[in-house]
Amino acid sequence: MSIEAAFMVPHPPLIVPQVGKGNEKQVEKTIMSYDKVGSLVADISPDTIIISSPHATMYGDYFHISPGKKAAGSFAGFGAPEVSFREDYDAELVSEIERLAKANGFPAGTLGERDPELDHGTMVPLYFIRKHYSGGRIIRICLSGLPLTDHYILGQIIQKAVDNTGRKAVYIASGDLSHKLQEYGPYGFAKEGPEYDARIMDVCGRGSFDEMFDFDESFCDKAAECGHRSFVIMAGALNGYELDITAFSHEDVTGVGYGICSFYPIKGENGEIRQSESRRFLEKYLEELDRKLNEKREKSDAYVRLAVKTIETFIKTGHVIDVPGDVPAELREKRAGAFVSIHKLGSLRGCIGTILPTADCIAQEIINNAISASARDPRFDPITPDELQFLEVNVDVLGDPEDISSPEELDVKRYGVIVTKGRKRGLLLPDLDGVDTVEEQLSIAKRKAGIDPFDNDVELQRFEVVRHY
Repeated sequence: MSIEAAFMVPHPPLIVPQVGKGNEKQVEKTIMSYDKVGSLVADISPDTIIISSPHATMYGDYFHISPGKKAAGSFAGFGAPEVSFREDYDAELVSEIERLAKANGFPAGTLGERDPELDHGTMVPLYFIRKHYSGGRIIRICLSGLPLTDHYILGQIIQKAVDNTGRKAVYIASGDLSHKLQEYGPYGFAKEGPEYDARIMDVCGRGSFDEMFDFDESFCDKAAECGHRSFVIMAGALNGYELDITAFSHEDVTGVGYGICSFYPIKGENGEIRQSESRRFLEKYLEELDRKLNEKREKSDAYVRLAVKTIETFIKTGHVIDVPGDVPAELREKRAGAFVSIHKLGSLRGCIGTILPTADCIAQEIINNAISASARDPRFDPITPDELQFLEVNVDVLGDPEDISSPEELDVKRYGVIVTKGRKRGLLLPDLDGVDTVEEQLSIAKRKAGIDPFDNDVELQRFEVVRHY
């Protein structure tokens, strides 16, 4: 058997009548579409209902899968304790997912459960499914802070585990769209909100799952979506399949986006799912990314080439390079503070720097900080050799800091900021994705220093940088 269908659905408790108490009528289109999904699941009569939820246990570097044989939950936290669930887990399928993840060195499994109770991202879909279908066990998949590509890989692992165990399964990708669609909504409005909803509904409506990788982290954060990673796991679970797609509805009247789509693998005359190489989106994406990164590296300047050479040599061999004799004179003769920033697949992978020079020349400063950023940033595990081809490296060379008397002398695009209070000091570089105002810049710098973001009794300095790509 296989994954017989997948559904993209929202999870507002409001649409459960016992919670909404009449207010659910304002999103009647969503409720009607959800009822249709419940009916379609019943028509399939799956052995297993796989649900990925943004509100289950989440880790930055690990995909948690709920362990055990059973789970329970209710909407008591939303004023409706009478709406409750007792569900059996498909422990055998969970075990196979965990086995495949371990065999591939992939960070997913049943470790680290913090809350065994079912979350509303799981229960809202179950509410509509259980109205029509009482059979089947469930699996609860949690998201992570890892790159979107890893979420797709998890979906591929799920697909293989389903095939290996012979399950008839459906996949439920639980996730709301943007939370910033209306000024009157609970989270206000941001222009990225409607942009996100329009893009994701278009992408899902066409089944062009490769375009999901093009939603960068900053854009998604500004849109305040909570389902994108869930949708990407679903896309991976459908990897290679030709699909029959229906977009049922989209609503934004509460200020939060609710989108519902169905995805049915198309089967041939012998009942086998029809597959297409053109729908193996991760392979296509990584090939194109590798081409672009190689092209970018060929155009990079001496500062970045030095950082890249340092990182690659240290990660592969453990050796620290000497300052090459062929670097430009300015790198050998000048001194300055420098930051080395490393990104992998759009996500920060390491960033370490010095405010003032600590080495004899800029070149040595870059070498020192490139090693620290790749192997000693306390926020991340050391970079491994298999990651090197997907890294993007930037080098910022800092000008001398100058004292300023107020935030009005800052410009978030032009100046970095140093915030000091006593022995606490925090720095933030200028012109960073997702940091659009001086207020945001100062708040982040204060948090990095362990200073209360609302404490204005601080010393301020600004500095300019020359950024090398």
